[in-house]
Amino acid sequence: MTESNRQKKIAGVLQSDLANVLQQLLRESGQLGIIISVSKVSVTVDLSIAKVYVSVFPAEKAKAMIAELNTLKPKIKHQIAQLTKNQLRKMPDLIFYNDDSLEYINNIEKAVKGDENPIENPELLPKRKKT
Repeated sequence: MTESNRQKKIAGVLQSDLANVLQQLLRESGQLGIIISVSKVSVTVDLSIAKVYVSVFPAEKAKAMIAELNTLKPKIKHQIAQLTKNQLRKMPDLIFYNDDSLEYINNIEKAVKGDENPIENPELLPKRKKT
């Protein structure tokens, strides 16, 4: 199902405001060496839930960062509500997800470049089961 113009506008507003708020939270917490970016926000049809896809670098800290964001959800939601109070009547609930698409693309590039070529090294592919 396609998104309505209203959903797209709200998602765009939330994405830019969330990026600013998350960067500010990182600076305040003093966690150096972590980069966070909001790659996508999708809002449900009834505008009650916003799925926030966050890309974290380095990737090893992604699960811990997503868990921390989900625990800080009320604080983040309040800050976003203050920023968007003139644009939204009701602030949608936020659900944070890890966006690991960059890792996936890097793995594909490695496979294509020949670092993990299954033709040269058949041990990389799982064995077929005999029927």
